Amino acid sequence: MKKTKRKLKPPSNDLILPAIHPNAGIEAAYRKKLMTLVDEMHNSLVYWLSASYRANMAMDANPADELAERMRRLGDQWLSRFESGSLKLAEWFAGTNRSYTDGTLMKILKDAGIAIDFKMTETMRTAYSAVLHENVSLIKSIAERHLSEVEGLVLRSVQQGRNLGDLADELQRRYDLTRKRAALISRDQNNKATSAMNRARQLDLGIKQAVWKHSHAGAKPRLSHVKAHNTVYDVEKGAYIDGAWIFPGQLINCRCGSRSVLEGVKRMGL
Repeated sequence: MKKTKRKLKPPSNDLILPAIHPNAGIEAAYRKKLMTLVDEMHNSLVYWLSASYRANMAMDANPADELAERMRRLGDQWLSRFESGSLKLAEWFAGTNRSYTDGTLMKILKDAGIAIDFKMTETMRTAYSAVLHENVSLIKSIAERHLSEVEGLVLRSVQQGRNLGDLADELQRRYDLTRKRAALISRDQNNKATSAMNRARQLDLGIKQAVWKHSHAGAKPRLSHVKAHNTVYDVEKGAYIDGAWIFPGQLINCRCGSRSVLEGVKRMGL
């Protein structure tokens, strides 16, 4: 059966609340904290690998074993550092995003004449936990992928008899790619967290419907998300787009948001 979208109609007694947009300040602070970890890891790798490379390439023996052992020790050290750092950063991020989302929604409701003080509910606890665990996993994956790629670069460089300058150039390129991925994670996770926390409160408030809002941002927007702009969807089920039920901000790099529909509530000029 073909799924159809319900176009937004001019509301009568339905109050449509303003959208809650991801907080750029939270994203910037999160990105800065994440980049600090990445920068420290890169600087450490460059320092110790450069010293080992110089020392071992000057020897007659095959330096591969020594450099592989150096990478193993450095890898263990930075995986451990990211293991502990990821939890601290994720807890800060999830908590800060929850406070922002709750505070913004409370103000929106207050402006509409509805006073409410949010508590930690089971629905919000589930959303918070999901944001936290996904964050931890992604942060750890940055170190895992970077260290694996660097190890391959070092060993291939030794096998091919390349000089330290060539290796340094390769390490810089890998570092640039890792920083780009960290920036993407920062932006994408901020979008996802805002959407997930907002949906948790929509469910807590018994809100059944919301209006899909395309951000009109990004160089290559998803055309299906542009078409979904201003359509009403089920908060529990999501919107049926491209053959799947999804929520705003769920897909990678999706910056869409939503406007909650309070059915039967008289509009107050919003």
